[in-house]
Amino acid sequence: MSHEALEIYMNDHLAGSTTGQLISRHLAEHHRSSPHAGELRRLADEIEEDRQSLLDLMAELDVPARRHKVYAGWLAEKARLLKLNGRVTRRSGLSTVIELEALRLGIEGKSLLWQSLLTLTPKMELDEDRLRALLDRAQEQIDTVETVRRDAVGAGLG
Repeated sequence: MSHEALEIYMNDHLAGSTTGQLISRHLAEHHRSSPHAGELRRLADEIEEDRQSLLDLMAELDVPARRHKVYAGWLAEKARLLKLNGRVTRRSGLSTVIELEALRLGIEGKSLLWQSLLTLTPKMELDEDRLRALLDRAQEQIDTVETVRRDAVGAGLG
């Protein structure tokens, strides 16, 4: 992968991680008194740490973070508020389901990023153990989101 392609790729994932960080914080805040409050808070903290890990890897690889990509991620999360859930001024059970599904897709994308970087590890001299730990954590996050999502489907759509 050329350095230019790597820069685009990692910055695209930075935009996604910005969106994921905001969605996960929103979910944790909105559901702070739910049975899944602790899981959602931990998930939001981990997603924030993963975003920092991405920024650290970008710095190691001399890949500058492009502000317009970060802003694009921020705007994408704000656009989420415009979706039609059948209610104009308040949330519905469907809102939580959709947010959890979006978050899961983002985590799956992050998992693919870690896998791609693992493939490039020998050439770029990246820390394989660190990337494997990030990959394992992404899988745990997917499992957590899926558990919460199933409960949200039962509560919001059932």
